[in-house]
Amino acid sequence: MSTPSEAVPATPGGAENISENTAGAESRTGGAGASSAVEQRLAELGLTLPDVAAPVAAYVPAVISGNHVYTSGQLPFINGKLEATGKVSTGSAGASDESTVSPEDAKAYAAVCAVNALAAVKSVIGDLDRITRIVKVVGFVSSDPSFTGQPGVINGASELLGQVLGDAGQHARSAVGVSVLPLDSPVEVELIAEFA
Repeated sequence: MSTPSEAVPATPGGAENISENTAGAESRTGGAGASSAVEQRLAELGLTLPDVAAPVAAYVPAVISGNHVYTSGQLPFINGKLEATGKVSTGSAGASDESTVSPEDAKAYAAVCAVNALAAVKSVIGDLDRITRIVKVVGFVSSDPSFTGQPGVINGASELLGQVLGDAGQHARSAVGVSVLPLDSPVEVELIAEFA
């Protein structure tokens, strides 16, 4: 199983950089430089926005209603694929035939989901500097029945949003444990962003 160590920004107990997730993204942002202050902060962390992930069913990645963007749930796709699948577990429980993901790796994958959600937001508003606030984040963690650390996992997304958006990245949040996620993903994150 791959780990997200080359795929996400530094977070406590997390991984180091996400440059692999976004190879070739410079051409989508108008050259080697980032096109907005938010993208410049992402670049300082070694991050660029990936292409918006293609929907895996009948929906769109993001919609605008009034001055809010609602994203669909974003999986931790890196270069178009899931690097890990399975339930998040501390390793002390779970069936031996099930694949598991450590809480630390899941936290890093939650940060990947947040970057993918920002890409979805940009796809409908054009410029991430238009974000005035991340209103709400909802994170789902595919959890082994004994795992209760969902808030710590979804901190990966919350911390990333705070790093790149500052005060505008502070948000209300839910972190929910579920029995399974699409494509057996370990995490999924959706958000609501207010923009001007």
